[in-house]
Amino acid sequence: MSTLIESPAPAATAPGTRTGRAWAVAGAVAGAAGVAAIQLSLKIDSVYNPDIADDPAKQAADLATHKGVMTAMHITLMVATVLIPVFAAGLARRLRTGTPAGSLLPAVAASGLALTAVAGLMGAGLDTEFLFGLGEKGMTDELALVYGHWLSTIPWLWVGAGLSGVAVAVAAVRHRALPRWIGWVSAVLGGITLLFGISPLQYMAGFTGPVWLLVVALGFTLGDRKA
Repeated sequence: MSTLIESPAPAATAPGTRTGRAWAVAGAVAGAAGVAAIQLSLKIDSVYNPDIADDPAKQAADLATHKGVMTAMHITLMVATVLIPVFAAGLARRLRTGTPAGSLLPAVAASGLALTAVAGLMGAGLDTEFLFGLGEKGMTDELALVYGHWLSTIPWLWVGAGLSGVAVAVAAVRHRALPRWIGWVSAVLGGITLLFGISPLQYMAGFTGPVWLLVVALGFTLGDRKA
């Protein structure tokens, strides 16, 4: 009887094995791009300008002068949007190396960032139509003003990053799965972001969420031996 020879299965990656930091670099770039997108959004203030608050036509005309800023915001927001899932996948893998088997923390951390990426995608979802349509025939003042409000609200929905931050904090502080300083930074910035997102002041999460992502991703890039 012939002997059946089977090829050995690939060895699994041992917990704590270095697997590269590209995912962490992606997170740092996403965080920086997110901060930039929020700052650019602040410059698109036509619908909040008190000097033209009672004149929709002037508001719409002023909004059309911000196309350069809108384009820059679109690019930075979309860079963050496409890189956040990369960081989320790496973060989940990193958390699995230090949290108990079956822990929900890796999935919760990744899911919160996925929500953030979806908000970024939705925030940029009207850009093509309005960037080319503002100031053109057929674009009503009312539609233009809706777009102005859209740019100042949807991209600011970073509550998912707050959820991720709290999950990272629990993993670091309770399970010591990560450097403790990453845990405490996540507890503060992630907790504030989550509370802002839950409250009626939900857009304030846009100020702290990208900063949390930037700081923590830099921490994994530069200061985490197991990243």
